[in-house]
Amino acid sequence: MTRRMKLLLGVALAAMLTSPAALAADDLKLPRKAVELVAPPFVHPHEQTTKDGPKIVEFKLTIKESEVVIDDAGTKFQAMTFGGSMPGPMMVLHEGDYMELTLVNPASNTMPHNIDLHSATGGLGGGALTHVGPGEQVVLRWKATRPGVFVYHCAPEGMIPWHVVSGMHGTVMVLPRDGLKDEVGKPLRYDKIFYIGENDLYVPKDEKGKYKRYDSPGEAFSDTTEVMRKLIPTHVVFNGRVGSLTGKNALTAKVGETVMIVHSQANRDTRPHLIGGHGDYVWEAGKFNNPPQKDLETWFIRGGSAGAAIYKFREPGIYAYVNHNLIEAVELGATAHIKVDGKWNDDLMKQITPPGPIPPDKVGAAEPAAVTR
Repeated sequence: MTRRMKLLLGVALAAMLTSPAALAADDLKLPRKAVELVAPPFVHPHEQTTKDGPKIVEFKLTIKESEVVIDDAGTKFQAMTFGGSMPGPMMVLHEGDYMELTLVNPASNTMPHNIDLHSATGGLGGGALTHVGPGEQVVLRWKATRPGVFVYHCAPEGMIPWHVVSGMHGTVMVLPRDGLKDEVGKPLRYDKIFYIGENDLYVPKDEKGKYKRYDSPGEAFSDTTEVMRKLIPTHVVFNGRVGSLTGKNALTAKVGETVMIVHSQANRDTRPHLIGGHGDYVWEAGKFNNPPQKDLETWFIRGGSAGAAIYKFREPGIYAYVNHNLIEAVELGATAHIKVDGKWNDDLMKQITPPGPIPPDKVGAAEPAAVTR
């Protein structure tokens, strides 16, 4: 190699290293933290408050297209997911932090994808800047300016509803740097956090009324779209399938523990209700700059949003957490269980007499007289 070629090569290399693309990752000169995501209903470890300054929080979402089972009857469904789970993982950071998200669409996939983060500002929530075909990846950075829980979902042009109801949605939680507060500014904390993502699924049936099976998402597209347009889901499920959070899969807590439940629905309205409990503090619209409501029996999650509720368990037992459209909860699958261990408190509830035969009427006792006016 000649001296001139070496010089030109050195100039070219220097230009590459100082180009906007090469410097983009370090232009803020902030500390970095890489987060290992976990599948719902669990959430990666995080601090509820921080005294540190802003940082860049690194996340990686790998898109996975795969066939999954969605009920106990073995119904097969062509799912498209962030990270391999329905919903995708929750990503947590603090107000003022920057999320640096690497979105990966492996070559083994067949569809184009992107991500629209409701928590982000500009560029269609990032959707305009994150289109990736199979075998591509993209890195997006955005600043967390609004505290709350927010939906993210796939939004490719011409296929948005299909990708969303096929499983491509999740939640971002942006915590205030000084933590959650009640209506008078008193700090609120949780001992555990669970993330429940509700999904309405639309599975085509054959002429005999049996659910159809497909070899790929693309093959399922036309039939699934036809079912979707009727707006009548075949399944309404928590975390990807009927029974995903019941029985042996039940969530667990203890009497005295304070639990936060984050609930998202990327497409339809829903009405979470904790049977046997309440929402001590509820951010129904999911935004932490607003004071929480107190003592709710049922709360309303608008389609395309996430909400958060905090409850301190006071009695042991099995609590059913449901979509209180009870047809969807009981018949279509939108039910979770929380198994709570601890000592029973008779002051809150006590069975005075157990079930037994109705006592016979006393001899000569008169029927109550009807009062008319």
